[in-house]
Amino acid sequence: MKRHIIVLLALGMLPWAGLYAQSQTAQTTFMVTARVNAVCAVTANDLAFGAYNPKASSPHQANTLLRATCTPGSSYQIGLDQGQTPGATVDNRAMRPATGSQNLNYQLYSDSARGSVWGNTQGTNTVTGVGTGLTQDHTVFGAILPLQSIPAGDYGDVITVRIYY
Repeated sequence: MKRHIIVLLALGMLPWAGLYAQSQTAQTTFMVTARVNAVCAVTANDLAFGAYNPKASSPHQANTLLRATCTPGSSYQIGLDQGQTPGATVDNRAMRPATGSQNLNYQLYSDSARGSVWGNTQGTNTVTGVGTGLTQDHTVFGAILPLQSIPAGDYGDVITVRIYY
């Protein structure tokens, strides 16, 4: 009988032992981190000068837009290369004729007065900006040099736009 009572008492205490063990806790913490990298994108519209009069004494002008979208607070620079016409440089750009060999000289500028040639050397002749997360417009001001004695026809060039960030 004594044994039964001891067994019953022992069995009766088991649920209480489980409850006591469950009320104990331990805790820790962990860090949550992320890094946001600067990201930029640039798009460009074509620059169409239209019809050029080789007898005009003033430059033939036209504009186009570049659009930069960069992470807020990210500094960037936009550069324009010399184009794809053989022998052209940033300071002496040229459009090739569809037929023939004589080029049509033109220039791209970063200011409306057309005094600052837009090039591709960072910190020298590029256009700078700071990202806002929204699209920012940058105007390219173009001019075909006046009084060029060239054959009639279609001329063209391709400019590569680079954004450095």
